[in-house]
Amino acid sequence: MGNPYDTATERTSVLGPTLRFKGELHADEELLIRGQIEGSITHSQRVTVCPEGVVKASIRAQIIAVEGTVEGDLQADKAVHVKGTARLKGNIQAPSVSIVDGAQFSGNVAMDVSKRSAVQAPSGAVADGVAHAARSAGLSK
Repeated sequence: MGNPYDTATERTSVLGPTLRFKGELHADEELLIRGQIEGSITHSQRVTVCPEGVVKASIRAQIIAVEGTVEGDLQADKAVHVKGTARLKGNIQAPSVSIVDGAQFSGNVAMDVSKRSAVQAPSGAVADGVAHAARSAGLSK
């Protein structure tokens, strides 16, 4: 039986709640942020800012999930998920964006649907998601 963590896509790094990091963070495995990060984050997999995580950085990854506090722009190749516990101040750029009721969000959303994969949401879902994101950002009623 081989090591189940043989590839970067199967590994997860956890930055614990007492960790304080300042600088440029790059990696190829999934990242869970429970501590404080300041600078920039570039990952080729998923980045999750846990509820206790505090990030003052721009984040670029395949998928970004925000459950904690982020001040910085988010750019995802696949999707950004802003959970109900999130506090996000920054712009979002991704083919798919979800912002859950209860999230605090201040910024703009840019969705490039041409990058969306062959598996797509039903036709009205994109418009509904944009309208919800606009309401969450205080852009419309």
